[in-house]
Amino acid sequence: MIPNPSSLLLFISAALLLLVIPGPAVFYIVGRSIGQGRSAGLISALGIAVGSLVHTAAAAVGLSALLMSSAIAFAGVKYLGAAYLIYLGIQKFRREEPFELDGNAPTVKLNRIFAQGIVVNVLNPKAALFFFAFLPQFVDPNRGQVAIQILFLGVLFALLGLTTDTFWALTSGTVANLFRRNPKAMRTQRFVSAGMLISLGVATALAGASPRK
Repeated sequence: MIPNPSSLLLFISAALLLLVIPGPAVFYIVGRSIGQGRSAGLISALGIAVGSLVHTAAAAVGLSALLMSSAIAFAGVKYLGAAYLIYLGIQKFRREEPFELDGNAPTVKLNRIFAQGIVVNVLNPKAALFFFAFLPQFVDPNRGQVAIQILFLGVLFALLGLTTDTFWALTSGTVANLFRRNPKAMRTQRFVSAGMLISLGVATALAGASPRK
């Protein structure tokens, strides 16, 4: 069971807007591309995507079990998730992410880079919280099969992320030079990303507050 078309379109739009703005995963991928070539960056992106699938599976199991125990608790998670997205946006406004690239990094085998990409994402508690906060905003319990809806959305998010991360890996040199030479670009991307997170949190909270027809 997939979400209704309007929710799906909103999800894809929100996901793409969030994914095209550089974040820690993008910086990791770009760093690998600069340090060891585009192939390393592409393998890193694939590892990050697999890590996203792990978070998706965890979210599907946990949130579907929560819905079975209490619809009110599930609604509470959605509101808390919206609040967490707003919190992430505020934190992004306040904190500047480092963008450190080492072109002289030692060579690492591609299979190890792939494994590191998975570990980097899976062991990132912020990534886990993001999936628990983001995915439920687009799930409709009235359509049934919450776990399937979450899995569908999570896999779609991972595929969209792999697409945008591939772009960053392939254009890593240009991206790195842009951020090195233009600190204003870093500030701009931070403000845009923060604004989108806050807007998404507010929008989903207000949508959740609307009475069902």
